[in-house]
Amino acid sequence: MGFKVAIIGRPNVGKSTLFNRLVGKKLALVDDTPGVTRDRRVHAAKLYDLHFDVIDTAGFETAAAATLQGRMRAQTEIAIREADLIFFMVDSKSGLMPDDKAFADVVRRSGKPVVLVANKAESRGAQGGMLEAWEVGLGEPIPISAEHGLGMPDLRDAVVEALGEARALGKDDAEVEDDQLEVLVGEDIADPDAEPEYDETKPMRIAVVGRPNAGKSTLINALIDEERLLTGPEAGITRDSISVDWQWRGRHMKLFDTAGMRRKAKVQEKLEKLSVADGLRAIRFAEVVIVVFDATIPFEKQDLQIADLIIREGRALVLAFNKWDLIDNPQEVLAELREKTTRLLPQVRGLQAVPVSAETGRGLDKLMEAVVKTHRVWNGRVSTGRLNRWLETVLAQNPPPAVAGRRLKIRYITQAKTRPPGFVLSCSRPDAMPQSYVRYLVNGLRETFDMPGVPIRMMLRASDNPFAGRAKKRG
Repeated sequence: MGFKVAIIGRPNVGKSTLFNRLVGKKLALVDDTPGVTRDRRVHAAKLYDLHFDVIDTAGFETAAAATLQGRMRAQTEIAIREADLIFFMVDSKSGLMPDDKAFADVVRRSGKPVVLVANKAESRGAQGGMLEAWEVGLGEPIPISAEHGLGMPDLRDAVVEALGEARALGKDDAEVEDDQLEVLVGEDIADPDAEPEYDETKPMRIAVVGRPNAGKSTLINALIDEERLLTGPEAGITRDSISVDWQWRGRHMKLFDTAGMRRKAKVQEKLEKLSVADGLRAIRFAEVVIVVFDATIPFEKQDLQIADLIIREGRALVLAFNKWDLIDNPQEVLAELREKTTRLLPQVRGLQAVPVSAETGRGLDKLMEAVVKTHRVWNGRVSTGRLNRWLETVLAQNPPPAVAGRRLKIRYITQAKTRPPGFVLSCSRPDAMPQSYVRYLVNGLRETFDMPGVPIRMMLRASDNPFAGRAKKRG
C-alpha cells in the first residue's frame, strides 16, 4: 500500500523544485519569485526504492481567510490532512524566519509524522541556517539541495525511519501517468473497412482553457463538487496546469485546469509565459478541450484565437458560456451566441456550445453530455465502402470544376486516421484542386456521416499511374 507525502513550508524555500525532482519531470512551475505555486498538485513519485504520491503546496503565509493568501493557506491545510507524512521545508541559506516557527506549530498539531528538510544546503553559509532549523522542534534537519539532487539518500532514510520499514517499502498501487504519449495529427486506422463501437468505459482527458477570470477553476470545482482548486475574484490565480481525477456517470475523467491565456502582446512576465506554455502543453495532451467564455463579454478576439489554436492542434472542442446566472434575457442571448459561433468558427460546423453557471451548478450535466458526444465523433470512423458510395453521389451531383481547360478526376476516398477524423482523397492533380471544392467535400462528410463540431483533415494525393516510368516502345 502506498503513502502520501505533502511538502509544506513558507514561500520560495524550494518546494516545487523538490516536487519536480521526486516525480522525475518538470511538472510544477519554478521561478525565483515567491508564491509561484497556488494550487495543490498530486503526482506519483519515486525516491530510490520508495514509491509514493507527493503533494506540492502553496507557500504558507499568515493572512486573513478571505484574501488570496488565506485561500492558498486553506488548500495547504487540506494537503496536510490528506498526507501520511509531511516534509516541512526550511531555507538553510536565509535561515529561520518567524513564519517558519508559526507553521511548524500547525504541522505539529496535525499529529502526522514529519521530516524536517533543510533545502539549499549547497549554499555558502548554509551551515548556520541548518543549525537554526533545530529551533522549530521537529527533530534533526536533513540537509538537501533540491536543485542539484544532493542529500537524497539521507532523505530516503529519514522517510523510512518516520514511517517504519513495513509502511515505507510496501508496494504502491498508484499508476504513474504516461506523459510521453506521442502527439499526432490523428491515430492510424488498422482496418479501413471496420467501424468499431465507441468504448464508453475508456478514461478521457479534458483540458479547461480560456481567458483570465472566465471561471475555469470554479467550473472544475463545481463539476467535481469539491473546493479542489483555488478560486476568487482576482484574475490570473491559476498558474500551473493542475490535473484532477474524477468520475462522471461511472466513467473516469482527468480534468486539467490551466492558466488564463491573455493576448501575446500583453504577456511580458517570464512567469506568465511559463504558465501559458504549461496550458498549451495541457491542450496537446487532452482529447477534449472545453473553452470557457464569459457570457457577459463573449467572443473577444482572444477567445477566437484560443479556439482556433485548439482546432489546429486537432483536439475535440466544446464551448461553455459561463456566468449564465448574470444574463437577464437568456433565450435571446443564447440564440445570438449560437449564431455568432456558427459565423465566427465556420471551420468546425455544428460546434457544441452550452450555457452554464459554475456558481449555481446549472447546465453542468448538459456540458458533460456535449463533451462525451463530441469525443464520440472525434473517435469515429467510416468504412471505405460507405465513403465511396457517398463520393459517387456527390460527383454525380456536383463534379469538381475544370482547371486550365482540363477536368479534375477524383478516384476514391478513404479514412486514414481518427482523433481527429482524417481522410485521403485520391485525385488526378492535387495541386490544382480548388480549396472551395475541398471545403464542399468536408461539409458534405460532416452532414452525411454526422460529424459535427470536430476538426476534419483532408489530404489530397495523386493517384498512381500504372504506366509511369515505362519507356515508350518504338516500332
